[in-house]
Amino acid sequence: MTGDLLATARAWADDDPHDGDRTEIEALIEARDLAELARRFSGPLTFGTAGLRGPLRAGPAGMNAAVVIRSAAGLARHLADAGHAGGGVVIGYDARRRSEEFAHVSAAVLSGAGFAVQVLPRALPTPVLSFAVRHLGCVAGVMVTASHNPPDDNGYKVYLDDGAQLVPPADRLIESAIAAVGPARGVPLSEDWLTLGDDVAADYVAAVVTALEPARVPDRSSLTLAFTAMHGVGAETTRAVFAAAGLGEPVSVREQDAPDPTFRTVAFPNPEEPGAVDLLRALAERVGVDVAIALDPDADRCSVVCGGRQLTGDEVGALLADWLLRRGVRGTYASSLVSGSLMHVIALAAGQPSAETPTGFKWVIRAGTAEAPLVYGYEEALGYAVSPTVARDKDGISAALAVSLLAAELKTSGRTLLDRLDELATEHGLFVTGQLSVRVEDLTLISDAMARLRSTPPTSLLDRPVAFADLALEDPPVDAVRLLGDGVRVIVRPSGTEAKLKAYLETVVPVHDDAGLIAARGRGEDELDQLRAEMSAALGL
Repeated sequence: MTGDLLATARAWADDDPHDGDRTEIEALIEARDLAELARRFSGPLTFGTAGLRGPLRAGPAGMNAAVVIRSAAGLARHLADAGHAGGGVVIGYDARRRSEEFAHVSAAVLSGAGFAVQVLPRALPTPVLSFAVRHLGCVAGVMVTASHNPPDDNGYKVYLDDGAQLVPPADRLIESAIAAVGPARGVPLSEDWLTLGDDVAADYVAAVVTALEPARVPDRSSLTLAFTAMHGVGAETTRAVFAAAGLGEPVSVREQDAPDPTFRTVAFPNPEEPGAVDLLRALAERVGVDVAIALDPDADRCSVVCGGRQLTGDEVGALLADWLLRRGVRGTYASSLVSGSLMHVIALAAGQPSAETPTGFKWVIRAGTAEAPLVYGYEEALGYAVSPTVARDKDGISAALAVSLLAAELKTSGRTLLDRLDELATEHGLFVTGQLSVRVEDLTLISDAMARLRSTPPTSLLDRPVAFADLALEDPPVDAVRLLGDGVRVIVRPSGTEAKLKAYLETVVPVHDDAGLIAARGRGEDELDQLRAEMSAALGL
């Protein structure tokens, strides 16, 4: 086995066209670092919940030039097989390490395969790339980003001609095409591709503002805002959207405003992670703003702070659905199965259809029917599509504008986002959601925990009977299980982007006239803590 591993590594190094990556593998071979080589050659990256994603390192199990070359060549072969040979492909990239390099390498490969390739002019948000695919009439799009992953990661999202990310069977077909690509060194390259100007980003800004109709909120300029781009690429485009919508200039977290691939002020550049929005929260309190907004590094996710409290993705998801429904937006309201239930209750009360999809925005954005097209979708992990006709993916920038317009609208009557949440709880019950999230080094711990849960699931939670469903047996199959009872729901699944096992918890507490919201919140938090303890025991972690 040692000889086979070393031979495989030598063959890869011989075929690697990138001097630095090749030297990296050769150094490991010379040092006979078998453990590290085994990690590097444990298998190719695969298309997960949000495309290819992995650490920046040489070898097939990392993001590097050879992997990107072969991925682009496989995509080219798939597009040609699907009848799109010679079509247009647009490529975008964020400001992570090697993102621009990987974008230009992809452009050279796809151009060498005969496609008409256009590359965005600089590091720009993911929603701009999703918009550009349909705006430019392309057969596919590529976005080089690892979104909110740690600094040493990068990734590769592929969009089809509908502007949405891959779903089966396209992902598996592209993986098969990648596997059939020969050595990266032999893939034909061409520099016959174009760098776009600023028009696409400007058109995206105009489309977002047109879709959300800010003029319907006449006093919007009085809203005060705090903002952070979290060291990512969202600041310039977000400011342009706010200005075009007639909102005041947001005060920004200076330390996090410019792109920085080291993400030096946060442990993880993910607004969901503890401490990630501490600087934003401090700024909002110091300045006394009405609402504070954080985007993740590629600006496809949006987090909201109001009154010193960071709202959950489910709270923002329900607020935006309620706002759109009150605006008269008719059609399908969708969320992923791991998201909360309140949005569906609100849509039902308004007489509009709602849909629950598998995890991943690639599924959420495809909800709806010809009679009731998708008009809004969200996922509890801070992803929202408030204008799916603009970007066929989650879009933190348009969500930031929508949240701001809602907050401005509420301000005219002396209310805040928190006040509107209280009103929804009084009307529909208090929906309390949370997570039990376990990060691991050994991925077998996740598979073992899922196997235990499937073989011996709890029969009751919060002293209420629950029904068990294995979602891997549904169509489409999802590696998740659901436990559902009266006012209690738990979904357990492995993360599609990180080495985590997640349990998504929900309890619904009625709001009684005599006890009120304070008592309901106290009971809800107690039940959430109990759910965490019960599920931790059930998972054995």
